[in-house]
Amino acid sequence: MSDDERFEQLLQFFKVLGNKNRLQILGLLANQERNVGELALMLDLKEPTVSHHLGLLKELGLVDTRPEGNLRLYRLNQKALEKMNKDIFSPKQLAALVDVRKSEETWEEKVLKAFVANGRLLDIPARRKKRLVVLTWLVQQLDPTQQYHELELNEWLKQFHEDCASLRRYMVEEQLLIRERNTYWRPAFVQTP
Repeated sequence: MSDDERFEQLLQFFKVLGNKNRLQILGLLANQERNVGELALMLDLKEPTVSHHLGLLKELGLVDTRPEGNLRLYRLNQKALEKMNKDIFSPKQLAALVDVRKSEETWEEKVLKAFVANGRLLDIPARRKKRLVVLTWLVQQLDPTQQYHELELNEWLKQFHEDCASLRRYMVEEQLLIRERNTYWRPAFVQTP
């Protein structure tokens, strides 16, 4: 069974068992076999409603039937429940249902998503840790082999945010840029925070 099929089966399981009446039916059938009329009487439901619930439980494989005279007796399929528990509900199988790399953005990716839109900074983060993520992202776009005059660096920074002086100052303070007189350059290796 593929991970997608396993995921769909698990989703269907929770959809079916996410109903109070169906859970009560399973509880009653766990004790003994019962027919639709008995279940309807015990749960104070109409027989067609009970039949509908039983159909969904049977579709999932949790309920079996056997004929007895003119009646059909329903019972909990204990083996199917145990198999489902083993096949789907083990920690290993549950973990395999989700590709962690797809479902979990890194904290840095979330920060960039919050502060960058269409390649421009929406705002300069006030918190140092978040600001460092944004500044690192910016400085990694600079060529480490090139030196920039202050005016040239300002023009480049303005494509990201109007407050180029603050961005430039923060980059120097965080040692993401080296400044000597009016010339700036990126260190050869800029570590991500």
